[in-house]
Amino acid sequence: MNKTTDIDSIVKMLKEADQPKSDFVLLMDSFKDPYLVLIACILSLRTNDKTTYPATLRMLKLGKTPKDFAKCDVKKLEKAIYPVGFYANKAKQIIELSKELVEKYDSQVPNSIEELTKFKGVGRKTANLTISLGFNEPAICVDVHVHRIFNRLGYIKTKTPDETEFILREKLPQKYWIDINTLLVTHGQNICKPIKPLCDRCPISKYCEKNL
Repeated sequence: MNKTTDIDSIVKMLKEADQPKSDFVLLMDSFKDPYLVLIACILSLRTNDKTTYPATLRMLKLGKTPKDFAKCDVKKLEKAIYPVGFYANKAKQIIELSKELVEKYDSQVPNSIEELTKFKGVGRKTANLTISLGFNEPAICVDVHVHRIFNRLGYIKTKTPDETEFILREKLPQKYWIDINTLLVTHGQNICKPIKPLCDRCPISKYCEKNL
């Protein structure tokens, strides 16, 4: 087997490395409610974890259910989530999405990517994360870390996160689908950074194309 395709060893080593997770990743992992995963993921888009984490905690003081946010004052929500990126748009999006959940879905978050992506502003990344963390069902959430690291390893050769997701659906064993996002986000934040990755500290460096 080619080193770059030894995904079992790669996942095992990343789990054993036990790299520190950001507070936001830990918070997302603790959620068992699809709705909380969904709205927290919306906040996180185009915003770093250090900003998203306290903003999510402030948001949760205003409510934790679709009914809570369906009637939430938009200015109050804007103030709570500031300074996440596009905070005004995200506040409106969360309120409108919550209203739609209450009125059309009996306050229940749908558990299919097809249904989730019907909501305005909900892309495949957010939908997949909601399925995997919120429902604990197999789904591959591909963000910039997952896309970057799998390409650096040579496990795939893709140009976009969406392309990466569909290739991984065919290639990555389903037993890893739920965990892979947290593992690679954590690895990407600590070691395999976009610029100046810490290759000398990488537990899976021998599987990286740079070292083959």
